[in-house]
Amino acid sequence: MKAILTSIILTVLLAGSVFSQTKYYTTSGGEMIFSFASIDDNGRSESAVLRWSPWFNLQSMFNADFNEHVGMFVGFSIKNIGFIYDQYRVYSDPEDLGSYTTVKKKFRSYNAGIPVGFKIGKLDKLFVYGGYEVELPFNYKEKTFVGDKKEEKFNVWFSKRQEQFQHGFLLGIQFPYGANLKFKYYLSNFHNMDYVDGNGLKPYAGLKSNVFYISFNADLFKPDNKNSDKGKYY
Repeated sequence: MKAILTSIILTVLLAGSVFSQTKYYTTSGGEMIFSFASIDDNGRSESAVLRWSPWFNLQSMFNADFNEHVGMFVGFSIKNIGFIYDQYRVYSDPEDLGSYTTVKKKFRSYNAGIPVGFKIGKLDKLFVYGGYEVELPFNYKEKTFVGDKKEEKFNVWFSKRQEQFQHGFLLGIQFPYGANLKFKYYLSNFHNMDYVDGNGLKPYAGLKSNVFYISFNADLFKPDNKNSDKGKYY
């Protein structure tokens, strides 16, 4: 993962030195996320319930446009990521896999990320982009529901319940006037399956979950300084 990130950043720097007409500028914008997850729960293929997270999602990008058709970006983001699983099994006896109740879990994590990627198209109007992002989870929340009643909720900073780093690829399309549509798939598992709680149990053992989402973005690649000179082709 670190090797991939290093390679992309070096490519950005190298490309910037090759294209003498490169234009640099910053952009920022919000993100409205609609997330799901592909779930393998101890060999059982399950699906997640749609989760909507309009808050708190911010992104800031440093852009390098080599000409009017090709560019690259590297940035910083804070995201509200998670999924809803309504078939989570709670075992009364860990040795008896046939003795369990089913509850609904809502898992959420705030992540700080570093995205890097490429842009191709008409960079002042319509273009596509793709890249890779590595993220550090820094705040974890879990809610448990039995029926429609919330039974438990807790919030932990830098929790060991998650893998230390999350990472995945992203694809998107930028429309004229600032509208943006993005898809992201996490290659990493959301939870740390080896985590042991205070009772000596592993609540996420065998729970393989890869979050993916579609998001609507505003002004993600629109220059922060509207009066900046980005070049004649803009």
